[in-house]
Amino acid sequence: MKIIYCTHSLCNPGGMERVLVNKVTYLVEKLHWDVSIVTTDQKGRPSFYPLPAGVRVTDLGINYSDDNVKSVTGKILGYLQKRRRHKRLLTSLLEREKPDIVVSLYPSESSFIPDIKDGSKKVLELHFCKYFRLQYGRKGLLGIIDKWRTHQDERIVRRFDKFVVLTNEDKEYWGNLHNIEVIPNAAMNMGGHFSDVANHRVIAVGRLDYQKGFDRLIQAWCYIQRDGRYQDWHLDIFGQGEWHEMLENMISERNLNDSIRLNNPTNQIGREYAQSSLIVMTSNYEGFGMVLVEAMACGVPAVAFDCKCGPRDIISDGENGLLVSNGDIPGLAEAMMKLMGDYELRRRMSVKARQVVDTYSEKAVMDKWVRLFTSLAVK
Repeated sequence: MKIIYCTHSLCNPGGMERVLVNKVTYLVEKLHWDVSIVTTDQKGRPSFYPLPAGVRVTDLGINYSDDNVKSVTGKILGYLQKRRRHKRLLTSLLEREKPDIVVSLYPSESSFIPDIKDGSKKVLELHFCKYFRLQYGRKGLLGIIDKWRTHQDERIVRRFDKFVVLTNEDKEYWGNLHNIEVIPNAAMNMGGHFSDVANHRVIAVGRLDYQKGFDRLIQAWCYIQRDGRYQDWHLDIFGQGEWHEMLENMISERNLNDSIRLNNPTNQIGREYAQSSLIVMTSNYEGFGMVLVEAMACGVPAVAFDCKCGPRDIISDGENGLLVSNGDIPGLAEAMMKLMGDYELRRRMSVKARQVVDTYSEKAVMDKWVRLFTSLAVK
């Protein structure tokens, strides 16, 4: 089987990048399939997560992200120009490589890749929820474009041989599509690291940007610190991104430097989970919530905003974690303190949290992918 994955880049320490590398590693090392990756914005940077030997990465040098600093008009014109070049270069590559299956990780090539008649089956894999474009609430022309593109997404996804979403919740939002399937991300082995939930440490992991909502977590931590009972607890946030300086300023302005740390991403996140007693997710939106599954597989109970989409599929409220209405910051603080103040509750939830691997084990998830790819290849 010959498969080509199309994505933005591999240089960032994000969940989508980690999931892609994990899947490619499984397909290459366990099934000995021919798998390669095509990027648009790699810019010569190394992959943050190591790829197995023999996996080729081809960067087309489109560099969509270069237009992020331009005006609205500049962004639109730049995107249209880059998109034409992207289609031309990707068409040439696919006609030359002749893969059995091409997987788009959305959104750069999703609008045109079904038009490339290279003989391969086309799969669209969405790592965000259907309404991810609207979560920013942008106004003016950009807001109009967000609404238009969300509407266009419904037309685009129907053109693929298979359209894969990560949660049952998101599948419901898309409606009765003939080609839709749900395949979640896997709870990977974190190196045998497990938490005893005794350390007075809370962990959060993700990119420092609007999506992950760590400003809301810092606000909730203010409530906790004012309570006075949890002065010996610490919050560690692991990530990088454009909000780093803003979050640092929030921490300093609220005199929280002694209890909150912003840490660089790490390749040894399993060890960090094992040294924590609570994972918190404060995202404004998600596609799945990979860090929840990873931490829970290490026995770490979870507290999360019930955002679209993911936490509701992963967390059984009151059993392996707690769900809080999205945006309810005082409620988030109360949920965190409920677990922080009750070791026996954390211990019971830890046992349940580890059972997440029953649903999201690597084998269970990859079996679904293998069945999907095999069924397409024989058609």
